[in-house]
Amino acid sequence: MKTRKWWGPIVLTAVLVMATQICICGLAGAKEESRLSMQGSTTVLPIAQLAAEEYMDLADMGLLPEADITVRGGGSGVGIAALLDGTIDVANVSRPIKSKEVERAKTKGIEPFATVIAKDGIAVIVHPSNSVKGFSLEDLKAIYTGQISKWNKVGGQAKPIVVISRDTASGTFETFNKLALKKEKVRDDALMLASNQAVASTVAKTPGAIGYIGLGYLSDKVKALEIDEVEPSQKTVVSGEYALSRPLFMYTNGKPKGLVKKFIDFVLSLAGQRIVEDLGFVPLR
Repeated sequence: MKTRKWWGPIVLTAVLVMATQICICGLAGAKEESRLSMQGSTTVLPIAQLAAEEYMDLADMGLLPEADITVRGGGSGVGIAALLDGTIDVANVSRPIKSKEVERAKTKGIEPFATVIAKDGIAVIVHPSNSVKGFSLEDLKAIYTGQISKWNKVGGQAKPIVVISRDTASGTFETFNKLALKKEKVRDDALMLASNQAVASTVAKTPGAIGYIGLGYLSDKVKALEIDEVEPSQKTVVSGEYALSRPLFMYTNGKPKGLVKKFIDFVLSLAGQRIVEDLGFVPLR
């Protein structure tokens, strides 16, 4: 996916400042490794993809160091596992690293280092034809744990609720399970899907369905519900009003350095954070 170029004077100035700082480092920067690989969260995926494309475009213009960046999804757990196996440079993750992953990292001589690159809200979605506007966090838990199975129990029609969830490799699943379900088990008949886009697409064509996705995947093909009378939005995530809010991460082996640092610095720059905002997520500034 690639959006229109939006380089304005302010953003271009920020990039030029970055380029100047890089040049000060001398010729050593030109000789460093130019390949960078990322994998993990499908929530972070569009941010990473577009940031990589824009970074490489700027590199082609001579404004940033040469780079060949590859980005793959698979889920946060997959990204962390690949980082610990040493097969990627950056793990894109939508939840904090687990203690068991930290322990595994120690046995491999890996030191996971987290950089927060954006914020997000997990939007609970239904088909646009659904008359339900929203409900409480308690009701949401009851739906996903099997205590509520029909829409009329939460203000809708007397029809079955088709529960759609992310699979267990997903950071979005981990965060939703912690914040919404208080770590209780998802009902056995829930349809477990591998990506935000898969959830959004399935809900969009299933009138009785409910699912959850990152803010950047919202569209007019689905309807976002209010939770405890608060809608999921950039504003409510920033204010802390929305209950299902979370940070998004890029994990590296130790503090970022070389090309990895330059790329993450780009994501954190004004230019990178404009990408975050344009994609519907919540910038850090």
